[in-house]
Amino acid sequence: MSRLLVPRQAVPDWMRTLVDGVDNIDMDAFNRYMPAIAQPRDAAVLILLGERAPGEPDLLLQLRAGGLSAHSGQVAFPGGGAEPGDDGPVATALREAVEETGLDPTGVVPVAQLPTLQVPVSGFVVTPVLAHWARPSRVWAVDAAESAAIRRVTIADLVDPANRIQVRHRLSGSISPAFLLPGMVVWGFTAGVLTLLLEVGGWAVPWDTGDIRDLDASWRSVGPHAVGEG
Repeated sequence: MSRLLVPRQAVPDWMRTLVDGVDNIDMDAFNRYMPAIAQPRDAAVLILLGERAPGEPDLLLQLRAGGLSAHSGQVAFPGGGAEPGDDGPVATALREAVEETGLDPTGVVPVAQLPTLQVPVSGFVVTPVLAHWARPSRVWAVDAAESAAIRRVTIADLVDPANRIQVRHRLSGSISPAFLLPGMVVWGFTAGVLTLLLEVGGWAVPWDTGDIRDLDASWRSVGPHAVGEG
């Protein structure tokens, strides 16, 4: 069964390579090494791609506030846990994105529903929803207690080899891809999904995978308000 929610022709040319590869995306690499979640909770995130300017695709990211009970101070896709009134993952992802970023959902076209991913640290089983921001609207950190900032990050900045490293977690010793951007470090779940989508979308360029840095030091290197995704 196709994962696409719209015909290929419904998305702009710059997004079609990604759309063409959606059905072949292998998410098992994420779940294969994850411990089973005893009481999983459904969640969804919105991977929202738009254009800051013609020919300059970008992606919406949320910098979560510090002090939260879960995912405090992390960089993430907008999203969260499912609620009883949600009609599936697409509805969950859109509702959460509206609550967190203030975006106008009528300008968002859901494109594909990707396979679920396990996030044991939070107990969530997450469905990523890929979407096209056909009519971008104003976005902001709606609730300062939940979001530190909402940012549109260009694909060009994400794939720039100068912004790509791998980080080593000081507790687990695990190594994972990361993105260094002004004021933030994106790693973990979000960076893993981004890495995969950039490859499938045909945007990725070679970068130094041997550049492995301490995660905490990487946070400090991007500025006093750096945050990370864990």
